[in-house]
Amino acid sequence: MPSPHFSDLVAQYKTRVDNELDRALPGTGVLGAPLYEAIRYSVFNGGKRIRPVLTYAAARAVGEINDATDCAAAAVEMIHAYSLIHDDLPAMDDDDLRRGKPTCHIAFDEATAILAGDALQTLAFEHLLSAPLAPQLALQLLKILCKAAGPSGMVLGQALDIDAVGQTLDLRELEHIHRNKTGAMINASILMGAVSVGADRDQQAALQRYGDAIGLAFQVRDDILDVTGNTDVIGKRQGADVALNKPTYVALMGLEGAREKALSLHREALSALESFGERGDQLRAIADYIVNREH
Repeated sequence: MPSPHFSDLVAQYKTRVDNELDRALPGTGVLGAPLYEAIRYSVFNGGKRIRPVLTYAAARAVGEINDATDCAAAAVEMIHAYSLIHDDLPAMDDDDLRRGKPTCHIAFDEATAILAGDALQTLAFEHLLSAPLAPQLALQLLKILCKAAGPSGMVLGQALDIDAVGQTLDLRELEHIHRNKTGAMINASILMGAVSVGADRDQQAALQRYGDAIGLAFQVRDDILDVTGNTDVIGKRQGADVALNKPTYVALMGLEGAREKALSLHREALSALESFGERGDQLRAIADYIVNREH
């Protein structure tokens, strides 16, 4: 059976998670409307939904997608949207474009952007705990999400990334940053999808290996696009990392070395999926997309 294309997966799953997000997020016609407008602006701004798509694809590799998968996918995207709002702030990367549109603090103001990010973080937790899930499953999903998003995962990676500006790092140090900054939430997306349909330990371990590989591959490709991409295509300022003097795979390994690194990680990801047979085809399609994407 031919592998599905990434665009087909997005079409298949984007509407599903967007419907879940629309139900979960507050409306705008109430007191506090600017805050709620900023939340919705940041969530529904044309994102590819890679993390929710990974959640659904991982569930599909193990079993059948269900309501718990929908809740997990929406919670993952809320955390991702919050992280992008804060990452773009003047105190962080100071970006004015995200997905080809003004970043949240530009479209609204800095205080509103900070609060929108704060709100999305807690809404993700609330969504999992208020969903009609078995209590043990809800807590398991919440634990995965909190660990990945917090000071032993994404937040740690962000802090290390800021500290590394202007520094010379070796490959091990650079990978440590990105296994946390980018890889932790990618792995959580995958694991939450698998757990939502009852994955066993062996399946979780194989998907962890897959997630480790594509999480790094995603960042390597980001670093390549920062050098080779076009601002209008990638949706953010081309050369932003170079301008900030941030350590990248391209700076450390050269452009061709970074490309070979991405291909090596792609091979690792595909190898981890061997035991899933055809049920892993959606995850294979995502791995193909990650190492070949242009934005």
